[in-house]
Amino acid sequence: MTDRKKALVTGGATGIGRSAVLALAKAGYDIAINYASSAKAAEATAKEAESLGASTLLVQCDVSDDGAVRAMLKTIEEKFGRLDALVNNAGTTATWKVKDLESLDMAEWDRTFAVNVRGTFQVARAAAPLLRKGSNPSIVNTASIVGLRPGPQPLPYAASKAAVVNLTKTLAWNLGPEIRVNAVAPGWMEGEWMERMLGEKYGDLMGKRAKLTPLRRCVTADDVAETMLNLLQSNRFVTGEIVVIDGGFTSST
Repeated sequence: MTDRKKALVTGGATGIGRSAVLALAKAGYDIAINYASSAKAAEATAKEAESLGASTLLVQCDVSDDGAVRAMLKTIEEKFGRLDALVNNAGTTATWKVKDLESLDMAEWDRTFAVNVRGTFQVARAAAPLLRKGSNPSIVNTASIVGLRPGPQPLPYAASKAAVVNLTKTLAWNLGPEIRVNAVAPGWMEGEWMERMLGEKYGDLMGKRAKLTPLRRCVTADDVAETMLNLLQSNRFVTGEIVVIDGGFTSST
């Protein structure tokens, strides 16, 4: 029996993380599934991955806590011995009223950067030794289209994703040639995240966005996971790149 590849997905319980876990399971990976608070969802995702043949490891950890991150990677080392892939997907956002700068809570600003930026770096740093033991190791970070161009999302979220874009390129330089590092930048994505962002306007605004998109729909978590898997397994000479996944919206507006 061939040895399955090993992966870590942060924020792996729901949304993009869940889709990434299932895509990796189908592709023959065993997966460590990180979550912060969504224990039941993480357990459900693990069961789905196991039904696809994967061995899973559930690891609860706040990625903004470096000590907890290093303990998580120690646990993964004991279970898997190495990593071949890392999906740095854990993220959070802040609340605000659009164009009302005073509505921003600076504690939420700090929390958003702690998870989205520092967390991405801390996980990559702690995972690097295990990735170097893997086969053609690769990291994919979750950025966002709002890290590349203005949008209605909260300022700290957009700014943090712009930082992830830069961090991806900087990590690619620092971790090469052994480890490739790329990122995905999804556009408006169907599902719970955008429902929370857009509220009661979700259906109307998503429909309008789809009509303005060359592929005539908005992105799904499965679309993002498909691109992540491709970056992890293929594109052997691609590193430091940000792949926009928005059905062509930004290229046509």
